[in-house]
Amino acid sequence: MVNLIIDGVKVQAEEGTTILEVAKFYGIEIPTLCYNDELTPYGACRLCTVEVDDGRRTRLVASCLYPVKEGIRVKTHTERVIKGRKMILELLIARCPNSKVLQDLASEIGLEQVRFKTENEDCILCGLCVRICAEQMGSGAIGFVGRGQKRDVATPFRMASEICRNCGACMYICPAVNLQCRGVNPPGELCNSCLIITPQCLEKYGQVMCSQNSCGACVEKEKK
Repeated sequence: MVNLIIDGVKVQAEEGTTILEVAKFYGIEIPTLCYNDELTPYGACRLCTVEVDDGRRTRLVASCLYPVKEGIRVKTHTERVIKGRKMILELLIARCPNSKVLQDLASEIGLEQVRFKTENEDCILCGLCVRICAEQMGSGAIGFVGRGQKRDVATPFRMASEICRNCGACMYICPAVNLQCRGVNPPGELCNSCLIITPQCLEKYGQVMCSQNSCGACVEKEKK
């Protein structure tokens, strides 16, 4: 077993496991986007960034890819970490502002401003669709093509794939296709309806429209 410290708590983990896996086991919340328990870790989004002190230096690493090591100290919510996560999410929302998943994450980590020009793309290059197609569906009908700004997901030669099963798994797992709820706010880069005490959508729709875990809990407190 490997001994390490996460947020001041001494924990143990099996050798070969990642920081993210250990944190999830001990109930320590680390935000993720491109990570899925059933798929190979990819480390594309970097939202799971944590601060690791190995005794020689302190650096930011992707917790989904970083294996535990004896004696390391991990901090999951330092000012440096939070600042980095907000910057990453700000860039992702500028690319796909209509993603409900991204909007919920923005409210969860307290992002209230997007300083970059929005692009209204339909892909954040997280790789979830590519991995589920290959690893779970056994098809491999889609993959990454191009480089840099021209990089995207497509079938070979952008032609209709003969091996695609039309199963819809790629759409099911995609965080960019779930349209956001803006409550009753006017359109903008961010919804942030979850940051207020009472969800604005509750009065209009009769139910909470977002999927943030804590959303709506404050309403029950007010009733008491």
